[in-house]
Amino acid sequence: MIFPFAELHRSLCAGETASLSFSAEGKTYIRNLRPGERLILLGGGHISRALCSYGSSLGFQITVVDDRPSFANSSRFPEAAAVICKDFPTAIREMAINSNDYVAVPTRGHRFDADCLRAILPGTFPRYLGMIGSRRRVLALLELLESEGFSRGDLDRIHAPIGLDINALTVPEIALAIAAQLVACRRQEQPRRGHAEVLISEDVDPALWQALAEEEKPKALLIVYDTAGSTPAAPGAMMTVDKDFRTAGTIGGGCSENAILRDAFRLIGTGRERCFTVDMSNDVAEEEGMVCGGTMKVWAADVSR
Repeated sequence: MIFPFAELHRSLCAGETASLSFSAEGKTYIRNLRPGERLILLGGGHISRALCSYGSSLGFQITVVDDRPSFANSSRFPEAAAVICKDFPTAIREMAINSNDYVAVPTRGHRFDADCLRAILPGTFPRYLGMIGSRRRVLALLELLESEGFSRGDLDRIHAPIGLDINALTVPEIALAIAAQLVACRRQEQPRRGHAEVLISEDVDPALWQALAEEEKPKALLIVYDTAGSTPAAPGAMMTVDKDFRTAGTIGGGCSENAILRDAFRLIGTGRERCFTVDMSNDVAEEEGMVCGGTMKVWAADVSR
């Protein structure tokens, strides 16, 4: 099977979303590729500090902006990919927010919130835009922006007050409520179950795609396409192995991965594909210390040119 990996790799490097499809057991599966979802935190206060940690663990690439050097520094935000110390309108203009970005606005006051929204709204609306504040103050600010000519439709798309309503009181709880809303936005168009044709995992492993883009090296591709019970990898987990048995990515690790890798390696150069089922609930799995207790289906194919 031939995929345009070099072309896909160029798209991903440019920050564009992409997808690939394959067939297994009579069904066509789609593996979306969503490179580097950026979470922009406008404000470097306590909530942003907690949200930076949550967001990083969820796979977001974090950018923090604040105009105060004591708040905008890497030691305060070690998980952030970038920390910018500039006034908000300038930073927003230079970041070029796009439709795949997630933007949270927990500044230190509604004057700064207004500056942020005035800079964001004339451009491309991000995938998520949320602003912190009480309902009364949020309503007053949105009415002010509408009086200045901003679209009511765009203002209604802002998550304000920010975060899911979980009765959060403390800073970590408020950050958790925001993180939960980010996940809800990320998954709103995706099926909840693991048996769907659109696979759950959408992340992009740079090392894996670099390996796939090297067309001169024969290789096999492995993709988890279905799971049941508890498994170490979600549908969409990907891995590749080349003719020198060099690998990139993972489909969960352990003895199950190693066993399938050997079979996938034998497909290199044959032009064939196979489906495997890994049972993690049998006696052998228990002896190997595999406590997941589920089953995992993996599609493997020779993807050499």
